[in-house]
Amino acid sequence: MSNPPPLHAEDRPEYERLLGEALRDRTVLTALRAPGALTVDQLRVLALRDADTVNTAAGTEYAHYTALRESLRATPPPPADVEPYAPGLLSQLRSTNGGAGLFPVLTVLTPILAWSAGLVLLLVGYLLRAVDSGLLLGRSMVTAGWVALAAGVAAMAVGVVGLLLTAIRDGAAAVPAGTDPELAAELAAARAEWRTALRERGLLPYLHTHLPAVPGRPAPGFTGPGYTPPAFTSPGPDGLTDADGRTPRPAAFSTPDFTGPGYTPPGFTGPDDVR
Repeated sequence: MSNPPPLHAEDRPEYERLLGEALRDRTVLTALRAPGALTVDQLRVLALRDADTVNTAAGTEYAHYTALRESLRATPPPPADVEPYAPGLLSQLRSTNGGAGLFPVLTVLTPILAWSAGLVLLLVGYLLRAVDSGLLLGRSMVTAGWVALAAGVAAMAVGVVGLLLTAIRDGAAAVPAGTDPELAAELAAARAEWRTALRERGLLPYLHTHLPAVPGRPAPGFTGPGYTPPAFTSPGPDGLTDADGRTPRPAAFSTPDFTGPGYTPPGFTGPDDVR
């Protein structure tokens, strides 16, 4: 595209997730182990900085995806008095003013009350049995306590099932009511195409341009507009390598000429010479 759309702010989290997947790619991990390669954090900073440039490699798919998304959002909402889905048991138990109905309240309170009553009954019943093991009231209170605990567990199980059904219903209603199912499916397919193009034609080639080439596999070229990969050189020590740190050259070093100082032994004479 001659003028691809910039990456929208709402799509940057998705870009960051795809960047994380690309940084865990096998070829990228292999190139990261090469001497002198950039670190993962350095690559991440560069890719986030150049997000708009990287996304241009998938500009066609991104433009199609964003256009469909705007069309979906422009769909008028359904009338307020029409429920898009058949009202089930949970929706019937909701209050008419949109607040919490009787069912959610009972779901929360019933296990708490049952367990509290069960603990009190068990405590009193076991105390009475400790005083008089043959006392009928003590045995009855212990039995009632265990029944209350079981009722609390059953109420909690019913509440968990209700929460799961509510979550499933709300997940199904995530797409606005009145949305054309074909348009929603086309939007999902366009998003998948953009993700694939961004990863394969944008992120992976961009990362490889900043990493040493993997042996046996040429690094893909990044095709973003107006992009030139920077040249990284490492200076070599003088006398060992050239300025780029690659070609060895002979060291300009000569050993100094060490000569001993002139030495003349002292003359010693015998006793005859002293006389």
